[in-house]
Amino acid sequence: MFDPTQLRTFLAVAQTLSFTQAAHRLELRQSTVSQHVRKLEETAGRQLFLRDTHGVELTEDGEAMLGFARTILEANERAAGFFAGTRLRGRLRFGASEDFVLTRLPEILERFRHDHPEVDLELTVELSGTLHQQLADGRLDLVLGKRAAGETHGRLVWRDRLVWIGGERLRIDPDRPVPLILYPPPSITRARALEVLERAGRTWHIACTSGSLSGVRAAALAGLGVVPHAQGLIPPGLRILPTRSPGLPELGGVDFVLLHGRQRTAGQEPAMALSRTILAAGDRLHRPM
Repeated sequence: MFDPTQLRTFLAVAQTLSFTQAAHRLELRQSTVSQHVRKLEETAGRQLFLRDTHGVELTEDGEAMLGFARTILEANERAAGFFAGTRLRGRLRFGASEDFVLTRLPEILERFRHDHPEVDLELTVELSGTLHQQLADGRLDLVLGKRAAGETHGRLVWRDRLVWIGGERLRIDPDRPVPLILYPPPSITRARALEVLERAGRTWHIACTSGSLSGVRAAALAGLGVVPHAQGLIPPGLRILPTRSPGLPELGGVDFVLLHGRQRTAGQEPAMALSRTILAAGDRLHRPM
């Protein structure tokens, strides 16, 4: 009943909330993306998106279609793999940003392992900036991480907003420097936080630095300071600080992207397969457990 091509297009729009970004991701013209969505809406007999000059939003029926689309596409891919009569093999060196290892990444990796049990997966969890360098050096086949503001490389998985988060009892004193809990360089969120604070003329000091999300979370739970973090990936126990908190300027948006290695390796085909799994479940990756 539902065309898999139209469903893939629908998922791309739902994950990026942009027909333009979905077209870039799928390497299609924007008119083609609009046509796919329109035909899917005609088949379903329901409106799936609300579109105006301010952006794109899913309707209630669109939210329902998300689950159906994922299920249909996953079943379609498993069936295609079964009847192709070949099993994917090789070694995949996959790098994932610290940001979302505590949310939905285990679910994605479990699905990939179920579909491709003969692929040896080597997982590296690091800061996005470090992963980009390791990919450029040929030490990784695929990276899922953030890209800096203004950059266009990589395939967009979803767009999120950076917010200030902290422990339940944390209060910011407007007369004292903002206490920061940050990843070390070359962290993208670190660079953004320092940039916006400097631009706003707000004094700050680094209360804690940690290279792991577990360390950052522990420091925040202890009330040592504030953390710049993606809104959809907030670790358990932490909260978004009110926008009225003194001296905490807007951090802006952030893109999570997939990047493939340029060198031809045995991990190319497994990397493409994992990319498809991630893109199909992109809307789930940034939703807390």
